[in-house]
Amino acid sequence: MNRYYITTAIDYVNGAPHIGHAYEKILTDVIARHYSQRCDDVYFLTGTDEHGIKIQKTAASQGITPKELCDMNAQKFKDAWKALDIDYTKFIRTTDDYHEVAVQHIFDKLLKQGDIYKHSYEGLYCSGCECFLNPKDLTEDGLCPDHLKKPEVVKEENYFFKLSKYKDAIIKHIKDHPDFILPEFRANEVLNQLEDIQDISVSRAKSNVQWGIDVLGDDEQSIYVWIDALSNYITALGYDENSDDFKKYWPCDVHVIGKDILKFHSIYWPAFLMALDLPLPKHIFAHGWITIDETKMSKSLGNVVSPTSVLENFNMEYPDAFRYYMATSAPCGRDGNYSDDDFKEKVNAHLANSMGNLLNRTLSMLVKYFDGEVKAEFKAENLLAKKALGTVQIVKNHFDNFELAEAGLEIISLVDATNKYVQDNAPWTLAKEEKMVECGQVLTNVLDVMCVIASLIYPYCPNIAKDMARQLSFDLSTKLDDLTADSIKVGKLISKEDIKPVFLRLDSELADKGSKKS
Repeated sequence: MNRYYITTAIDYVNGAPHIGHAYEKILTDVIARHYSQRCDDVYFLTGTDEHGIKIQKTAASQGITPKELCDMNAQKFKDAWKALDIDYTKFIRTTDDYHEVAVQHIFDKLLKQGDIYKHSYEGLYCSGCECFLNPKDLTEDGLCPDHLKKPEVVKEENYFFKLSKYKDAIIKHIKDHPDFILPEFRANEVLNQLEDIQDISVSRAKSNVQWGIDVLGDDEQSIYVWIDALSNYITALGYDENSDDFKKYWPCDVHVIGKDILKFHSIYWPAFLMALDLPLPKHIFAHGWITIDETKMSKSLGNVVSPTSVLENFNMEYPDAFRYYMATSAPCGRDGNYSDDDFKEKVNAHLANSMGNLLNRTLSMLVKYFDGEVKAEFKAENLLAKKALGTVQIVKNHFDNFELAEAGLEIISLVDATNKYVQDNAPWTLAKEEKMVECGQVLTNVLDVMCVIASLIYPYCPNIAKDMARQLSFDLSTKLDDLTADSIKVGKLISKEDIKPVFLRLDSELADKGSKKS
């Protein structure tokens, strides 16, 4: 593996980021950081979707221009991702000039080759979904199932894309590549949707939607959201100029998206790519939703949670605990839940009591019994570290299937096994019995495993992992395949004053009074 290209969905900027947006970005960042431990070149794309009727209406209601609204809210997303240590390579905005020009050229190419045609149409349009709905997909009350609002009847002359032309090819691709849509149970949903797929509108009349990218040669039409939004995955790489980045990174390794937009990514996007004669992404990973205290987020219920508010409420200097909790909150592709109580209980148990305390007490015993020095005779066969290297492979396999919660459980299982090893071998008893070589071997074995644990936990908790690596004198840039069972060097490792807790319990006095990042 020499390069890895990963993307998130681009977020619609008619409002500020909430915990659902953060969930996807954290998942993607954890995946990207993991693959940075396996290859030298990871490209991570995220951004904002900034055209359409909702932006137009929201801006008008606030008495500002659509661009002013987009500028204001796009910055809120950037600020939130910075606070959560989302380490993206590029942040694309669909109002970026290069993107708008590229989308116009894509649209024009498809029009000239006959994949786009003009057609009068009357249908049920949901502004929340930014798409026309089939009557059979509505609730019994005639509402959009996702937004629970009645779609409006829209009659326009628009440009349409020949989606039906690519139906059979998409079905074949899905069946021939069972890991194209993950988790695999989502593929059946898509195949069912493909049964009665119809051509789709790819423009809107400017009389209804002014805020959009102009169709070249047609002043009365704006390019409709899906060609605009989905194309960001290739325009960000310089598709229009056939740039080196585009040649290097396309096709994408994985699009990380919410299950509510799976249809657009697994049907519309492959069809657009087929029409452009481009290879399809290797994987589309559809994650579930995050509820709040087992209730779906809703402005009317007042339970929409800002991701940065969690950091502020718990006075956390670093976002690692929140990142770990969110990334491990649900099995692959299933829905998850956030609650303050569960958050505090889980991260205290896993990060403070188990992992952090294990490192702290092991280093403290090394200082107490050996003045922080690892002696040559402490180096012995380490079956526990060999088990740890086996865990590395298990974690890699989970990440290959985007099973982040499952990978997290494996890491904590390794922590638990190491804690059991300490209890079973009781280095404090060995010291009391003056079996100092055996005591040193036990402590060194544990510290070697802690190097592996620091490496594995890094994608979830980069700051905690760096603190662990510093106290272990371990090079955190070591690739996963280069990890050994013998990372701790012979010689002075640490002094008493350099031993620091890597994670304070959230309910501890020190954590409550901890300083925040400026």
